[in-house]
Amino acid sequence: MAYGDYVIQRDLNFTVNRGDIFVIMGGSGCGKSTLLKQMIGLNRPSRGAVLYDGEDYWAASPEAQVERQRSFGVLFQAGALWSSLTLAENVALPLQEFTGLTPDLIREIVSLKLSLVGLAGFEAFYPSEISGGMKKRAGLARAMALDPEILFFDEPSAGLDPLSSRRLDELILELRDSLGATIVLVTHELASIFAIANNSVFLDADTKTMIATGDPKALARGDVEKVRNFLQRGGA
Repeated sequence: MAYGDYVIQRDLNFTVNRGDIFVIMGGSGCGKSTLLKQMIGLNRPSRGAVLYDGEDYWAASPEAQVERQRSFGVLFQAGALWSSLTLAENVALPLQEFTGLTPDLIREIVSLKLSLVGLAGFEAFYPSEISGGMKKRAGLARAMALDPEILFFDEPSAGLDPLSSRRLDELILELRDSLGATIVLVTHELASIFAIANNSVFLDADTKTMIATGDPKALARGDVEKVRNFLQRGGA
């Protein structure tokens, strides 16, 4: 991963398994969000391949890339809801754009998705009328609109109080178990990492490469000192 001659990370090689809750972690400036953008097709890697079911995303045709992206759901850090649309209209947008479903069926799906994230009855609310935690859940409902195989989250707990953060973690676990989705997220929140993740990669800004991959609980007791210190800070 590089911008011009400036290398952010090199020699990354890790596997996300189907059904994983996979965390991209590391200190500030190590390239976590950049890696996420390359995995979802927003930024092209300077070298290397991003493989889905053995197929290189960046070597595929534009049509195949678009088709692959339709199997993704993305929850952006700030929710990225359209402020001029109600929650129902926000969730309906991808269904209107990418399916031929009738308006009545779209309304049913929207109500179901909002219900799944605990927002039943809030269909007519605008983003400005709800709390930060509710905005995250509404963004998650929109990310799930097209029943994606993989959900990508960028700092889902950012800006949330501890209680809202824990509820979001519980919701992520419920969705993984009920929908069978694979989840990839960027986070530095230890509570979330230990509560929900079963796999991870640790990016190091100093060496500009990954220095560990695997279950964070095992890495916290492992032999890589920098990773162990990161995961044990605050007595974790």
